[in-house]
Amino acid sequence: MGLSIGNTESSVKDSHYHTHKVFLFCNYILLGAASSCIFLTLSLRLLPSVCGVFLILLHIFTIIGAVSGCAAASAGSGKWYGAHMVATVLTAIFQGSVSVLIFTRTASFLGNLNSYVREEDGAVILKLAGGLSVLIFCLEWVVLTLAFFLKYYAYVERDGSNPLRKSAKVQQADEDLKDWPWPFQV
Repeated sequence: MGLSIGNTESSVKDSHYHTHKVFLFCNYILLGAASSCIFLTLSLRLLPSVCGVFLILLHIFTIIGAVSGCAAASAGSGKWYGAHMVATVLTAIFQGSVSVLIFTRTASFLGNLNSYVREEDGAVILKLAGGLSVLIFCLEWVVLTLAFFLKYYAYVERDGSNPLRKSAKVQQADEDLKDWPWPFQV
């Protein structure tokens, strides 16, 4: 069940194995939260209005971004990396703005959805979707950070013969400092 990550054990080094697992776990939570938001939006009105369609479309883009993130992490290659980063940044921005709209203008947002349910129940359902949007917003920034670290680890471990990639220190720094005047030598 889920995406197959069994063959990635050899491509994922021990130094970032836990980062990889947390990255996948966050993407799975994003999948669940976005699909829950879709069902909450559909519970307000089965055939959604234009505003509801755009809200559902945003959650579909969130799901696509999470799936591409899982595919990029499972494949171990960087071809999905750029698409994943762009999709995640855009959906994070839109998820944040939708959550602000839901919590600040609940009645007018509910009116734009043309809900069939009572206003009090619709406001509760909409605030549940807003809470999930806040969760999605935060998780997408966590996923972006983890994706950056995974890409950095892959870059560092790509070429083991170059010691400067594994360390930020310059090897000949001590020799260069010997020629400097006394106050600058440390």
